[in-house]
Amino acid sequence: MCPACRFPVASCRCSSASPRPATDGVVRVSRETKGRAGKGVTLVRGLALEPLALAALGKQLKTACGSGGTVKEGVIEVQGDHCERVMAALQAQGFVVKRSGG
Repeated sequence: MCPACRFPVASCRCSSASPRPATDGVVRVSRETKGRAGKGVTLVRGLALEPLALAALGKQLKTACGSGGTVKEGVIEVQGDHCERVMAALQAQGFVVKRSGG
């Protein structure tokens, strides 16, 4: 039995898990309000990390901004307009960061 997916090793789903999205090495930070009743969120896209590492980074960013948020489909969402703080935190960790969306 595979310890991660709890299936027999011959039919293990861990190796066939969805691959990380291909990125160009640049993390893009943007602000969006669409579909959120006018409330703004800061979106972080382009991180080629495993889901657990992405969730941990999301937690660090939310703590640095002092707000809530979530990680959905490889995108970190931080509640509020915190683009500058998020960009500074990511650059301190060695990521190449660009502001996108105006």
